[in-house]
Amino acid sequence: MAFVRRGSGERRVGHAGTLDPFAEGVLPVCLGQATRVVEYLMDAHKTYRAVVRLGRETDTYDRTGATIAESDATAVRWKDFELALRDFEGEIEQVPPPFSALKRDGVPLYKLARAGQPVVAPPRRVNIFRIEATSFEPPLAGFEVECGKGTYIRSLAHDLGRVLGVGGCLETLVRTRVGPFSIDRAVGVETLREEFDAGIWRERLMALDEVLLEWPAAVLGPDNERRARTGIAAELAELRSAPGGRLRAYSCAGDFVAVMRREAPGRWRPEKVFRPA
Repeated sequence: MAFVRRGSGERRVGHAGTLDPFAEGVLPVCLGQATRVVEYLMDAHKTYRAVVRLGRETDTYDRTGATIAESDATAVRWKDFELALRDFEGEIEQVPPPFSALKRDGVPLYKLARAGQPVVAPPRRVNIFRIEATSFEPPLAGFEVECGKGTYIRSLAHDLGRVLGVGGCLETLVRTRVGPFSIDRAVGVETLREEFDAGIWRERLMALDEVLLEWPAAVLGPDNERRARTGIAAELAELRSAPGGRLRAYSCAGDFVAVMRREAPGRWRPEKVFRPA
């Protein structure tokens, strides 16, 4: 993010979720007060296109790791692959890879693994909203997955290989969507560098409330707008809210005022207040 900070001249720069070094795809970057909505992007659904190499297991669960087991995957058929994917639909328990940024006693697991220490991350519940087979050219098999926060696609590839009885590791990974942001609207790093140099990068900026467009919205009257801008709860009708009891609130002039959280029936407290653009 250092080059974005330099190119934009903006001190506050943040991004919504890291990508593995060998992966590519969508990485939303927030500038200025938009960094305050990063946490909502982190909770957004994500979509990935992945390819698993059947018949090979590695210590990192992806192609960059050291091989720890190999087997013949030629007996696996397309139908076997499709059926195996169904085991991962819905809310599942997943064990993160040993080489991950999760911490044990304040130390990232990948550092412990690199030091040769045994690493077994505790399982956790993750949500797989959709998973579909997309290609099958053994030993490579492709799938697309829409998932919730905290899902490791490397673990999916590893576990998929185990279900098929031949082992597997993640060969390629592309993140195609984060919340409302899709890869067809994304820009490559080198293109962005060129646009910083040319001074035309601002054309890429989006309104910070685009992150929240899937949430319900409310328009505040003058009194409630003043209350919200000073951190005081507003009295509103009992409205539909997004997960977490939140909604986005606007002024009568159309300015994005705040993220509001339901505190009690008809009572909404500003969680984050934003300056007018």
